[in-house]
Amino acid sequence: QVRLVESGGGSVQAGESLRLSCAVSEVGFNVMCMGWLRQAPGKEREAVASIGRDGAATYADFVKGRFTISRDNAKKILHLQMDSLQPEDTAMYYCVIDPPAGFPLNRCDVLGDLINYGRSGGQGTQVTVSS
Repeated sequence: QVRLVESGGGSVQAGESLRLSCAVSEVGFNVMCMGWLRQAPGKEREAVASIGRDGAATYADFVKGRFTISRDNAKKILHLQMDSLQPEDTAMYYCVIDPPAGFPLNRCDVLGDLINYGRSGGQGTQVTVSS
């Protein structure tokens, strides 16, 4: 049983920063891939970024150069540092991990796998950016 608890969201002005965190509670923590999804009202879910256990990260084009994903395997925490936030970043952000058997290709750089196969279940954390 996995439990994901997101935190760190808030309301900011355009250009400001936020740091999201996700605490992962799982017996025998052995998560290979972790990542962040977001969903704005009336829109489809988007994969934002993913990271492997070795720290290798992949970003969606719309956040490259602005967001940084990181993880602390010892503390079982995932972070998303969001800089230069824009109104279009407004969404609910969710933490996602790979399924017990891993993603189909056993890789962490296929962002679509976060949406199609990722395990979530947290409440998410709201990010609101005003202009």
